[in-house]
Amino acid sequence: MVPTLTESSVRAVLDGFDRRGVELNDRRAAAVAITIVRTATAGEQILLTRRAPKMRRHAGQWALPGGRVDEGESVIDAARRELAEEVGLELPERSVLGLLDDYPTRSGFVMTPVVLWAGEVSGRPRPGARQLRPDPGEVAAVYGVPTEQLDIEPIFITIPESDRPVIRLPLMNRYVHAPTGAVLYQFRELVLRGRPTRVDHLEQPVFAWR
Repeated sequence: MVPTLTESSVRAVLDGFDRRGVELNDRRAAAVAITIVRTATAGEQILLTRRAPKMRRHAGQWALPGGRVDEGESVIDAARRELAEEVGLELPERSVLGLLDDYPTRSGFVMTPVVLWAGEVSGRPRPGARQLRPDPGEVAAVYGVPTEQLDIEPIFITIPESDRPVIRLPLMNRYVHAPTGAVLYQFRELVLRGRPTRVDHLEQPVFAWR
């Protein structure tokens, strides 16, 4: 059974997590937002986007709000900025609960997952709720994935191009691949199951390497 998440309970888990960072070397820093929200009709959910079909890179793929870290910007500020730009959700720094492990991507980034608490959100104006305003140039759709649905077992496959296992998360009647799938799997293992689990060895599908 999935535990009920609270701002303090998630923060406590992340405070006690021995987070693993990754050196940039020749890669760029990036950040993604794992945003915990509530709606009027459901419990805790994680915001997941479908990237706009005309984007230059990774069009149409499942993603967490995020992107590259600008010069002089922290990963926390980058995650908050990208969340505001992509889905219109502006959160103060106190909403940050902690960080998960860095994940090096095949496309040349080191991605830092930033976990945030947003409280109640809505797709339309609603008293007491923050409103989502997706940017159609970047986001085709925004979904709230209930934590119960996130508590699923991943599928691991092998590919001839790599000796690392490729992770697939069966979500939204489709597969969510790494890096997003790997990050969500670590969140599931650590926050929902209390099992510190490393995921930087999990491979992305070849279509996500570019």
